[in-house]
Amino acid sequence: MKAFFRRIVVNILTAQARYLLRRKNPTIVAITGSVGKTSTKDAIYAAIKDTVPARKSQKGFNSEIGVPLTILGLQSGWNNPLIWLWNIVDGLGIALFAKKYPAVLVLEMGVDKPGDMEALAKWIKPDVAVLTRLPDVPVHVESFVSPEAVIQEKMALVRNLKSSGVLVYNHDDVLIQKQLPNVRQKTIGYARYSPAEITASKDRIFYKDDVPAGVRFTITTPDGSAEIEIKDFLGTQQMYAAGAAIATARHLGVSTEDAVKGLQTLVPPPGRLRVIKGLKGSVLLDDSYNSSPIAVEHALEAMMEVKPARRKIAVLGDMLELGKYSADEHKRLGAVVANSCDALLTIGIRARGFAAGALAAGMDESVIFQYEKTPRAGRELQSMLQPGDVVLIKGSQGIRMERIVEEVMAEPQLAETLLARQERAWKNTP
Repeated sequence: MKAFFRRIVVNILTAQARYLLRRKNPTIVAITGSVGKTSTKDAIYAAIKDTVPARKSQKGFNSEIGVPLTILGLQSGWNNPLIWLWNIVDGLGIALFAKKYPAVLVLEMGVDKPGDMEALAKWIKPDVAVLTRLPDVPVHVESFVSPEAVIQEKMALVRNLKSSGVLVYNHDDVLIQKQLPNVRQKTIGYARYSPAEITASKDRIFYKDDVPAGVRFTITTPDGSAEIEIKDFLGTQQMYAAGAAIATARHLGVSTEDAVKGLQTLVPPPGRLRVIKGLKGSVLLDDSYNSSPIAVEHALEAMMEVKPARRKIAVLGDMLELGKYSADEHKRLGAVVANSCDALLTIGIRARGFAAGALAAGMDESVIFQYEKTPRAGRELQSMLQPGDVVLIKGSQGIRMERIVEEVMAEPQLAETLLARQERAWKNTP
């Protein structure tokens, strides 16, 4: 949309959404952080949906326009002005006359630039704020004066929490811990590595025919312990998401037993460490939705846990929006790749830093391949694959790494179901 038209649409939909919230007064659960927002949002919804009427943000609807669309129950018009005009008309009817409405809204809320969270949070006024992770070098940091400024922008959600509200937070995150003295509301911690009210432990990958099929772990609450199984996905993020979900569900009056039962039906979103069958008997770890330093580290850790594997291949695209931290972070993570992988493919100009870091850390240049664009990388990766290879594919949204996944997946006819960014508007975007 053109900027002027977009601003008009945002203002109108926001006004309609605010009025609807005043009319219906739902309980609002708002999630933010620099990694894991969507997985956490989906987990919370899965944990409560069978007990209380709920609605969640669709896909990545976490912006100044995505949040009002979720509240109103509307879809994006992408670049079609006629659909946006219809959304305005439809939104007015919903705001004024809607009778049935969810008791709980589960909203993902992100930031791209200074002021984004404050602008949303001051009228959302959540009942529950969920903080996932605040890494040292967050994505979008290039738009801020420092990583601390990004943290303070995200903390605007907590500052606008209702006085009777609750903060659900990642107790393992030391940066979040530093913010807790400023929080006056009730807090509930969830964790994997440190003692907390909700704790995940005993995590392990389970296999089917020597292929990773998902993760199992134990969640411990004040009511006892329960086993959770998440199929087709890997990584500690699934445990953190489950911990946040159970903490939130318990606060909303959902029993731990019902929350766990709901989580067993969870299908995490595409492009977040999803296990996909690859060509020639390979295994793909599709983490193509987006990228940041902490997310790359988590993905590499997850790949390292996969056994057996003939070779472990990292296919890494540019990490965007890191500003002055970009070069150092790419090189630093290249060294991590050198110590954990058998081969490296990079896509994009910034991603050359991965290669430089890997070379400096002792990785042989014969197993490092560098590309400017995804199509050639995908074609050449096909020819490299061997049975038993485990391939991690990750990069920022603008690099479109899902196109490489589609090139090397064994069942490309399932791309629309399994991969990120399969809508027509994305498909038509170069």
